[in-house]
Amino acid sequence: MKTPFITFEGGEGSGKSTQINLLGDYLQQKGIDFITTKEPGGTPLGAEIRHLLVEGEEDKMDAYTEALLFFADRRLHLTQKIWPALENGKWVISDRFADSTVAYQYYAYNKRLSMHDIDMLYQFSVGDFKPDLTLILDIDPAVGLDRSFKKAETMTVKETRNENRVLIFHHNLRQGYLEIARQEPERCVVLNADTDIETLHHNIVRIIEQKFGI
Repeated sequence: MKTPFITFEGGEGSGKSTQINLLGDYLQQKGIDFITTKEPGGTPLGAEIRHLLVEGEEDKMDAYTEALLFFADRRLHLTQKIWPALENGKWVISDRFADSTVAYQYYAYNKRLSMHDIDMLYQFSVGDFKPDLTLILDIDPAVGLDRSFKKAETMTVKETRNENRVLIFHHNLRQGYLEIARQEPERCVVLNADTDIETLHHNIVRIIEQKFGI
């Protein structure tokens, strides 16, 4: 079986980090070799790009600039971390990948950036490579933002650039993710993230067991 590349997607406060950690515990118990990573910031240079993208004022750059920075980070991520791990037989679990660019820079920005432009950037930097499974954690934006701001209160660095955007941005984002899932049902699974942590974890494990025959 091909070594899986699994991505977690969703709006702010949907619980991706928590669920990735729990999935890591599960894979470890099963004796599966894996790495967890994230976008942006999955590499040392990518961490510098992350600071530009998730900190500061929400209007400090436009959608085109954001997309270029995200794909620069993604190319680094693939060449330095994701592809080498997969080639070495390790599962890769990533907190966000290219669906985030489509959801944020296309749908959330109300289509200021065309899908043609995004597809062109994708082909240039990623090629035909795609995740084997994408888990989209769906949550009401108001609930997710409340969670995210509470988490930010405990953080030294405030990564709240996206959280500070107007609520309609986050509603557009949510609808964007649901549209991505509708277009690629073989790859994407939407899960209700407005539930308790353990229930969501069990639902994720069930999907992964069925998908990859664990």
